[in-house]
Amino acid sequence: MGSGQTVAVYGAYGHTGRFVVARLRDRGFVPVLSGRDADKLKVLAYESGLEARPASVDDPASLDRALAGASAVINSAGPFATTAAPLIEAALRAGIPYVDVAAEIEANVDTFTHFTERARAAGAVVVPAMAFYGGLGDLLTTAAMGDWTTADEAHIAYGLSSWHPTAGTRAAGAVSRQRRDGRRVRFANGRLEYRHDEPPTLEWPFPDPMGPRAVIGEFTMADVVTVPSHLSIPEVRTYMTVEAARDLSAPDTPAPTPADDSGRSAQTFLVDVVVRSGGSERRAVARGQDIYAVTAPLVVEAVDRILTGRTRTTGVASAGEIFDAPDFLRALSPHLSLDLRP
Repeated sequence: MGSGQTVAVYGAYGHTGRFVVARLRDRGFVPVLSGRDADKLKVLAYESGLEARPASVDDPASLDRALAGASAVINSAGPFATTAAPLIEAALRAGIPYVDVAAEIEANVDTFTHFTERARAAGAVVVPAMAFYGGLGDLLTTAAMGDWTTADEAHIAYGLSSWHPTAGTRAAGAVSRQRRDGRRVRFANGRLEYRHDEPPTLEWPFPDPMGPRAVIGEFTMADVVTVPSHLSIPEVRTYMTVEAARDLSAPDTPAPTPADDSGRSAQTFLVDVVVRSGGSERRAVARGQDIYAVTAPLVVEAVDRILTGRTRTTGVASAGEIFDAPDFLRALSPHLSLDLRP
């Protein structure tokens, strides 16, 4: 448990940030609230009784003040193309671990590209995409691999009942589209490929209770960065149920609304991972409620394991590389229903 250790949360007043703050407190940590909007921080500090430290990513001194005395920092403020690098720099200056919940493919690539050598040389820990997208898929894929050292292909299918995007999701998506010049991206032949054609639509055989559903093929998420960063798999494909993809693209889809006392929405999800090697196939499945809410136990479990030394490496590392994937997933059993069959 957190034992009163202080963890700075950047973007604490955001939709996901609030879940993260609540989960940190549940685990015995003391969150320090930070972010760009001083007024929103003031309100959250009043509501929670926690300390607020406003900081801007273009003001390194303010970031240093925000992280002073903290044991770790969680960045939940997108677009991460803007926030990740300055927060990582501040964490390196402070000598503390950095963990974020970035689902932006290019922002995660930037983290691996620009900080791998520096973080390793400093013995620092930087974990990007420790969230529903990027982190969970990587953990499930790693668990499914079991004792395989290589595989031919990995498929990560997202069965979402709906997708009511937050303002942060929409802002991050806009940045990613701009960086890609409107192209779509996939991971094939061992690298990211940018394409102008339309993604395929196909049927995915989700396990019960969902069953076969129409999905957008090559609906590419952060898993195409996290999984290949440490697993030898040249083809990594992600899929999204058609209904959820339509929700995300529609400009009038409302933001998520609470459906229970914890603030979770009524959205349900099923993540189906299939790894193939030669003629063999392995599978891992996770079921749960609210993709934004479940990010909080993921990222807080990561921080707890980093601070208690339950890690396998240093430097920039994805969830599946730095943690014991099956053990990590089992620790999430109150929040996820799992079927791991390596």
